[in-house]
Amino acid sequence: MSSPYTTISEKLRETEQLFSKAGIPSPRLDAEVLLAYTLGVTRPYLHAHATDTLQGVTLQQMNKLVERRLQREPVAYITGEKEFYGRKFIVTPDVLIPRPETEDLVDLALDIIPKGQTFRIVEVGTGSGCIGITLKLERPELDVTLSDISSEALGVAKKNAKQLGTDVRFVESDLLSSFILHPSSFSLIVANLPYVDKTWKTSPETAHEPALALYADDNGLRLIYALIESPRTVLGDGGWLLLEADPEQHEDIIAFAAQHDFKHVETSGYALSFTKQTQASQ
Repeated sequence: MSSPYTTISEKLRETEQLFSKAGIPSPRLDAEVLLAYTLGVTRPYLHAHATDTLQGVTLQQMNKLVERRLQREPVAYITGEKEFYGRKFIVTPDVLIPRPETEDLVDLALDIIPKGQTFRIVEVGTGSGCIGITLKLERPELDVTLSDISSEALGVAKKNAKQLGTDVRFVESDLLSSFILHPSSFSLIVANLPYVDKTWKTSPETAHEPALALYADDNGLRLIYALIESPRTVLGDGGWLLLEADPEQHEDIIAFAAQHDFKHVETSGYALSFTKQTQASQ
């Protein structure tokens, strides 16, 4: 793939060309991230040391990572981390890779929650824990529970909570089923549940992500609808429900939520917020 002696700039250019030819969307960025990871340095370091020579073990390690990327394995799984809301989260093939659009859910929640108040929050389908952990880090006074049906995903979330030094609870649960027998009146439920329909066209990278965290039946809406139908005891009257979904699904979700006493309040990108109407207001 390369000569025994190659400079950083040459290796980046060679890798960028390979990725571009393979149809990888961000060839230069991916090349830089993988080489920086191989060397254990930052991306700015690569530019400052462009003429430094790479050889031997370093080139072999980089070439192995390049081959994995050419197989369309996501960069985040190769490096084992992904930035979310300015922080690095551990990611493995057991969890969905955090997306930039999911930060809209965090922004909506922070706008809703009065500063200094101890809101009880549960993140359903937490995966890596990026939403709930971020909320706790941004507002340490919050009472945050992370739940997921996957014990493997919860294991990743626990590692992230420990790495980022935050105190949150963990509950293995299929949606909110574990909370029904022991009613907990949460002030806010936030969820980025699977909402991709299996008939949608997706990138080759998604084949490496857990299907359990991506796909849902009924045009991608089955799990979202099931969460909306959860018993009243789980979310107190006047509580908030925050969801992520594809914008093309928003109209259907808003209509369905209205049938279950949820009033649509705001839409921000992929994120939707609802309030639960009290019995007196119906």
